[in-house]
Amino acid sequence: MPRPPASSGASPKPRTGIATLDYELAEEMAAALGRAGRRAEESLARLAAHNGVGAERAGLLREAADAVYAYFIQREMCGLKRHDEVVRHLAIPRAVLVRLGAR
Repeated sequence: MPRPPASSGASPKPRTGIATLDYELAEEMAAALGRAGRRAEESLARLAAHNGVGAERAGLLREAADAVYAYFIQREMCGLKRHDEVVRHLAIPRAVLVRLGAR
């Protein structure tokens, strides 16, 4: 009698050793990327909602630039090197990009 394929109803083998570590690292990288993305979105929203000028706006601009920079670094650590789509999606203002060294 032929054996059923391993994937048909059989429980998967437990991960051990390097595979477990790789899985946990990937999971943490994804979680960190999500946290950095949310922080960038929130700081950009605070900046966009602010109508004034002066020290408060400068602080919000600095906070947004720091959050976007951290998000870009986290993306790069995950192997995502291009940020063009993120810049468009998050509508990152030119003032923030200039602080990051973009032209």
